[in-house]
Amino acid sequence: MSEEVLLGGQAVLEGVMMRAPGAYAVAVRKKGGEVVTLRREVIRLSDRYPALKMPVLRGVVVLFQSLALGIRALNFSAEQALEEEDSRKENKSSGSLGIFFSLILALAFALGLFFYLPLLLTDGLARLVPVLKGSLPFNLVEGTIRIVLFIGYILAISALADMRRVFQYHGAEHKVVSTYEAGEPLTVEYARAHSTLHPRCGTSFLLFVMVISVLTFSLVPTSVSFGVKLASRLFLLPLIAGLSFELLRSSARNRSRLIYSAVVTPGMWLQRLTTREPNDDQLQVAIEALRVALGGKLPERREVVPL
Repeated sequence: MSEEVLLGGQAVLEGVMMRAPGAYAVAVRKKGGEVVTLRREVIRLSDRYPALKMPVLRGVVVLFQSLALGIRALNFSAEQALEEEDSRKENKSSGSLGIFFSLILALAFALGLFFYLPLLLTDGLARLVPVLKGSLPFNLVEGTIRIVLFIGYILAISALADMRRVFQYHGAEHKVVSTYEAGEPLTVEYARAHSTLHPRCGTSFLLFVMVISVLTFSLVPTSVSFGVKLASRLFLLPLIAGLSFELLRSSARNRSRLIYSAVVTPGMWLQRLTTREPNDDQLQVAIEALRVALGGKLPERREVVPL
């Protein structure tokens, strides 16, 4: 029986990060054209603590571990793409602390923009429009505002030249992942033919989070104070993330079925905002990241899931 291989990926500055069982690798193209790579071993928390493999709970664990790895990958790519050698040496001793504070700041910004602000705006509207005080209308409006802010944020950052290149690398990651999934040779020629969209993308995960949050937050009475509403959203967020993770895995594995296809399709549409068609050099970087992550070994059975 062949081994099941779970992979994940992420675009970084001028490169791609790929994660394989037990390791992750980052490939970055420097200004001079050279491609540099980094490979580090990773021990999944669920391997140390089997209880963390439980459905829903495993999604929460994967999310936080992926955020930490993603920030490490971004730090490495920034150092290499910008050739900040001195900065790299200075940060070796305090790298873990820097990653921790970067993670906290990123989470605080996301929570403020996509949870605090939509709740604040909806709470203000409910004071003016009494019909919005009902639980379902309140959360539908809040969820709509959250999705609009999310799409607006993506459109805003996509106007930046650097982000457009990141989106190209995002597309390159998807193409290479699809090539590997199809059992084809990992070459630029084969990867070029695949789509920049992938049903297991983290963009789809974020959309699931927003949709599931509408239903979950509806359990909280709108009569409670603003502070209680906000606290309930923070408290329920891990549950929502876990449920979204399970839905993403299930929908991607069963996307040939009509009901699951309907679930996956909106996320695929949203990916058109977060991916761009890559050039051959970018595809080569993504291929190198996957090759290094796998240690040059290509197992027979392949399944690719989000980090």
